[in-house]
Amino acid sequence: MATTLEDLPIRDDLRGQSPYGAPQKHVRVQLNVNENTHPVPQDVADDIVASIRQALATVNRYPDREFTELRESLAGYLGHGLGAESIWAANGSNEVIQQLLQAFGGPGRSVLGFPPTYSMHSIIASSTGSRWIAAERDAEFRISPETAVAAVRAHQPDLVFLCGPNNPTGTPLALATVEAVYEATDGIVMVDEAYAEFMPAGQPTALTLLPGRPRLVVSRTMSKAFAFAGARVGYLAADPAVIDALRLVRLPYHLSALTQAAAVAALRHAPEMLRMVDDIRGQRDRMVTELRAMGYQPHETWSNFVLFGGVADPRAAFESLLERDVIVRDLGIPNHLRVSAGTAEETTAFLDAMREVAAEQPPVRVAA
Repeated sequence: MATTLEDLPIRDDLRGQSPYGAPQKHVRVQLNVNENTHPVPQDVADDIVASIRQALATVNRYPDREFTELRESLAGYLGHGLGAESIWAANGSNEVIQQLLQAFGGPGRSVLGFPPTYSMHSIIASSTGSRWIAAERDAEFRISPETAVAAVRAHQPDLVFLCGPNNPTGTPLALATVEAVYEATDGIVMVDEAYAEFMPAGQPTALTLLPGRPRLVVSRTMSKAFAFAGARVGYLAADPAVIDALRLVRLPYHLSALTQAAAVAALRHAPEMLRMVDDIRGQRDRMVTELRAMGYQPHETWSNFVLFGGVADPRAAFESLLERDVIVRDLGIPNHLRVSAGTAEETTAFLDAMREVAAEQPPVRVAA
């Protein structure tokens, strides 16, 4: 008889939990995990390969454990007067968040979040022994300063996690909410800006709030706008004292020399890599327009995906799309599905398939 998790002396607080993971199915149009579906431009790929080849010459030695060149490159990319001493990076933004919780969370400490939000926030909190507290959002998945402050005062958390634009809803996060939360707590305030590059041009980010706020942390990733999901590079910007705290918990040499070389090379081509963002925004807005015309209820989104309501049976619609070689995400939000913005061809394939689904299963009106 096969051994199960329940047969092992696993931590009690992990019993009954399921690992994170979106369905991994090999279909023609994969629009379920918010990747940048555009390939890395060939000249950029060639430079990355050349950089990795050069790094291989000394791969017998441990990498720079302070990943100095990468931090300098990330600081230059972010701007806002940030220096390398205010930047930290790890294997994807998930590891960045994990290190943040290892340093400032843990047993006897709590994390406040606002579901629906990125599910790994609560999962990582649990894995570090931190207590996750779920607070309510306002209508249309927004969080007003008043709502956020009321939750902070009611629960007195050690950390507050905000997500802007929010995943999985795409909802904008007002900087006034971030400011209000920071003033209401003595703890760490983390703003997850994984989708910041997809916000409307000229919109300020939480990076503008960092000066004078040593407990504010802004998390970013190269997975989305930079089409670098497979390279696993996440990072954050914060006061240098926060960076020192993360050094206490990070594993030695946690970023390989090959990862560092690849990321530095990609950042050298930031303008070219980001040119595809405008196209992705266009496809996202096209999906919003056409889904609305079909009778669905897409929510406002500043990300590279669209959450839309009005789906009578999300599981049946998901399976119908899968039969048409298109995969989206069923998040368990009643009457909703989420679709990532892909290339023009992928968007067309999704919309054509969605029209057929709508003919089989007409959209329903969902209360806001």
